[in-house]
Amino acid sequence: MPDTSSRSAVSGSLQATLRDAERALSVKDYRRTHELCTRVLTADPACAHAMFLFGMIAAEHGNFGKASEVIQRAINLDSTRAEYHAQLGRCFIALLRPAEAMQAAQRALELDPQDALTLDTIGVVLTRAGEHERALEPFRKAVARDPNRPAYWYNLAAALQFIGDFGGAEEAYRHALKLDPGFYRAWSSLGQLRRAPFDAMALAVLEAGLANVEAQPGQPDAALHCGHALAKHYEDVGQHKKSFGFLQRAKRGKHKSLQYFTATDQKIFDAVRSVCSPSFLRPQEDGKNEGSPSTEPIFIVGMPRTGTTLIERILSSHPDVYSAGELTNFALAVKRQVKTPSNLVLDVETVRAAGNVNWKAVGDAYVLSTRPRTGHTKHFIDKMPLNFLYAGFISRALPNAKIVCVRRNAVDTCLSNYRQLFATNFPYYNYSYDLLDTGRYYMLFDTLIRYWREYLPGNFLEVEYEAMVADTESQARHLVEWCGLGWNPACLNFHENAAPVSTASSVQVRQPIYNTSVERWRKYESETAELRRLLSDAGVWRE
Repeated sequence: MPDTSSRSAVSGSLQATLRDAERALSVKDYRRTHELCTRVLTADPACAHAMFLFGMIAAEHGNFGKASEVIQRAINLDSTRAEYHAQLGRCFIALLRPAEAMQAAQRALELDPQDALTLDTIGVVLTRAGEHERALEPFRKAVARDPNRPAYWYNLAAALQFIGDFGGAEEAYRHALKLDPGFYRAWSSLGQLRRAPFDAMALAVLEAGLANVEAQPGQPDAALHCGHALAKHYEDVGQHKKSFGFLQRAKRGKHKSLQYFTATDQKIFDAVRSVCSPSFLRPQEDGKNEGSPSTEPIFIVGMPRTGTTLIERILSSHPDVYSAGELTNFALAVKRQVKTPSNLVLDVETVRAAGNVNWKAVGDAYVLSTRPRTGHTKHFIDKMPLNFLYAGFISRALPNAKIVCVRRNAVDTCLSNYRQLFATNFPYYNYSYDLLDTGRYYMLFDTLIRYWREYLPGNFLEVEYEAMVADTESQARHLVEWCGLGWNPACLNFHENAAPVSTASSVQVRQPIYNTSVERWRKYESETAELRRLLSDAGVWRE
């Protein structure tokens, strides 16, 4: 923490106590921090910084609702501290309140912060809110103020990657690794920027790092980053068996630690179909609760890594369409209506409770929650893949919205999900740490999409990735027309679209269309043999 002064008259002894509290917080001695802040507030109830540190204790424990309330009290006592506003923005991001987060970040910037931590926090808030270009300046200032912190260089690199500055991103990732070769997230991110990015020395460091973290309990995420980086490199140089071996090593520890079972996800899928019965999905004859009239949203859904970003870029290259990115807003709008007590946005209890909500209120709340980023074009895209689970709810809340579901060869879909390193703290992709679990999840997905195909024919369109690659212009024209748009040639030049991309496809979609990902599984025939039998026996794939 850079400064312990506040508007209240803090004595020298209390300032020393606050500094001790900051040191205790920095080493996660929360009991000591609480004790010292209590001592300060007993002597000076108007001490903003002691109140702020209380808020930080709550944030460190993941209680962001409480943290936001307490930090706001600190701001009420002293509104001149940029770090307070920055940390409030971080809480709002965690609470999925991006508009308020951006306001807090903007207020922090207006106070002209000089310390690296506050600048980096502002950048993170802006990035999580989708403002990648605006995040660059605070990230650059953060590394200038403290050039020895690899995390700051990593955040700058990620923002540069999202806006398409791959050279700048590579330089920043490598700077982070120069400071700390054990900063494994940078290795996996660096591996995505170009083909075969590692020399012999880097590969040796990575392989030693993987062996080291495998030998130590409690480091499955580090193994993931090392193993994925190695797998990507060896695939690039055509050593597919070796690549797959590193993938298996990378995922083994995480899979074991999660103890994932397909039955957990199946309960959610079953609940969705139970609630979204054919009668539920039919237009309400009495006209009540018929949903928001908005025609703005276009939802692009499907399994991840199936071409959803390609479809997004084709549509968002149209001047009447803006891409808002992968939003959790619709799921959160449902959760806030049903008010189920669990800390999960999506679970069986929430799905079941959603059968009786006010769908117009959900639709209106969803559209409003996307402001101010949306509203300046006729349509906006929400490219959260998992919204395929909400298609029935979307049709009730936003009956005029379009839902585009991207499909891809089943084996390629499963392989691409297995090859992808998703956010390690996001439970809805826990199936991806085992190839057969991924196949079983795909079977659940396929069954649900067939159901939507039957009962959502009006506003639900399936697009095949392979067909789009084989005949881009005719497929793109059909897609654009189905979305109610006039044709625009820019839709075929999607790779020239300068808008930021924060998904795993940030590099690929800036290239002209290519077909090398079609039937990629053939490079892994022996490794996918059991998966192919599983999918074939289920009737969802045939060679």
